[in-house]
Amino acid sequence: MNSSAFTCCCLPPTPASGKASIPKSNTRIGRRDLVLKSSELATLAALFSFSGTKPSYLGVQKSPPSLALCPATNSCVSTSEKISDTTHYAPPWNYNPKDGPRGKPISKDEAMNELIEVVMKTKPDKFTPNIVEKGDDYVRVEYESPIFGFVDDVEFWFPPGKKSIVEYRSASRSGFKDFDINKKRVKALRLELEKKGWASESSF
Repeated sequence: MNSSAFTCCCLPPTPASGKASIPKSNTRIGRRDLVLKSSELATLAALFSFSGTKPSYLGVQKSPPSLALCPATNSCVSTSEKISDTTHYAPPWNYNPKDGPRGKPISKDEAMNELIEVVMKTKPDKFTPNIVEKGDDYVRVEYESPIFGFVDDVEFWFPPGKKSIVEYRSASRSGFKDFDINKKRVKALRLELEKKGWASESSF
């Protein structure tokens, strides 16, 4: 691991005393290194348990507020990634899109109920969804594979200040390739949500 990048991620911001601030790019690298290290530990644990262990970095990150970046594997997609990262980036959803089919906009709570309904009835690749966390603006779902019981973590976040936007992250706990299972899952959910009036913010 790049020790200097890790330091940038962990040390508090430099006081306003004329010293140079930490570059944002280094902070981003530090965040990814931290996710990668945690992912490696989770993969090691999965050797002894097919379900693996819940990664420590799940949930809404504090600085900046966002869902976690993806590790350097091909088994994760996240709206927090840069749009230029075609392997990991996925566009956020809008539950009240401009010129959408709804007669009137719905509330965040109504949108969350629609999302949960779609999650529970949509089972791409026959993975079984189980809602394990639910808050005012956050939902985490564990998807269990029909064979061996491998677990993928899928998070949905309704960020404050971003009206009608839903960000998400879908990632496998183990393995470096997922045969596009996470991308197919996100697409399947989006297609069902579109029937309810949702829309993707850009192509995927």
